[in-house]
Amino acid sequence: MRTKWLGPAIEHLEKSNANLDPELMTAADARELMAEYARAERLAAFGVAALARKIADSATVARATGTSAGKADAVVRTGKAMAASPELSVAMQTGSVSLDQAAEIAKAEEASPGAAKDLLAVAKDESFHVLKEKARKVALEAEQHRDLGRRQREARSARSYSDELGMVHVHLAWEPHVGTPIVARAEADAARLAKKAKAAGELEPFERHLADAYAAMLSGTGKGRATRPELVVLVSYEVAKRGWTDVREGEVCKIPGVGPVAPSVAKEIGQRDAFISGVVCDGKDLREFKRWSRAIPVEVLVALELGEPPDFDGVSCVDCGNRFKTEFDHVQPKFARGPTSHPNLKPRCWRCHQVKTEQDLSTARARGPAP
Repeated sequence: MRTKWLGPAIEHLEKSNANLDPELMTAADARELMAEYARAERLAAFGVAALARKIADSATVARATGTSAGKADAVVRTGKAMAASPELSVAMQTGSVSLDQAAEIAKAEEASPGAAKDLLAVAKDESFHVLKEKARKVALEAEQHRDLGRRQREARSARSYSDELGMVHVHLAWEPHVGTPIVARAEADAARLAKKAKAAGELEPFERHLADAYAAMLSGTGKGRATRPELVVLVSYEVAKRGWTDVREGEVCKIPGVGPVAPSVAKEIGQRDAFISGVVCDGKDLREFKRWSRAIPVEVLVALELGEPPDFDGVSCVDCGNRFKTEFDHVQPKFARGPTSHPNLKPRCWRCHQVKTEQDLSTARARGPAP
């Protein structure tokens, strides 16, 4: 059934599609028109989510929208979240957020009522992957008080399948404390492979080296060690003092940048590794470590992996927010005698690090040799 207003709007959109010829447009005109199409899509998403809540049948929603059952579940969940959160409903109604953005916010709102307001501000100013990461963090921290450790244990899984090229895909789901060090080792091996390939003049995407690193690790031929800390667990002192039984409001027991772990798991890690690394924080900054050398001492590496206080949410690129393949960049460059200290080291993804290094070198060349 077409409404009084929606019917004509659909007809206008159909005519716009029939007359659309991007090859005859300038790039500026194409960008402007694409923004209008995107806004129309966001406005339509409000009706889709609201009606999906009424239908409440993922199979029917999937058929109507031409999407997968999983995507349809997310649409139904988003519609329900809109009913519980006026802020999210208004944002969808006015086309301020996309359906994908709203779906991420809805998951966090379901786990932590009231979270939508802050996440909508993130959606306005940040890229989608930053919003997704923050929404995941909100949901996980809310779930930490609901027997998260047991559910993580029960959720571990492995599956494999072959695609149309005959490539074997392997999907592994591990508990955070199991998967984090494995990923760290694989990325360290991949970095070594990429460096070796670059020296030989062979340039390939990092993901290919990462695939080779995992293959070598699983076959037992990888080096299996990382230069950065493979696993850092941040635990509030009160949790340990209370007997590692639970995590209360305002306390943490997590792997920075990954998510919460059960207190019993954190205790087991401490006992197994026979040591606990402590970092002193005054609520605003870490106690400063400084060393005038090219290498980063292990104490500083541990501190850096925690992320910025007071959230200690792990490492992400200070320029684009990406968490994949981050590197620690000297804010004041090493060639300008920048110290290898906590205040002078900031995480950047490989691409942003290269851009920053080139800018530093260009500035240095323009200024001439240092006295």
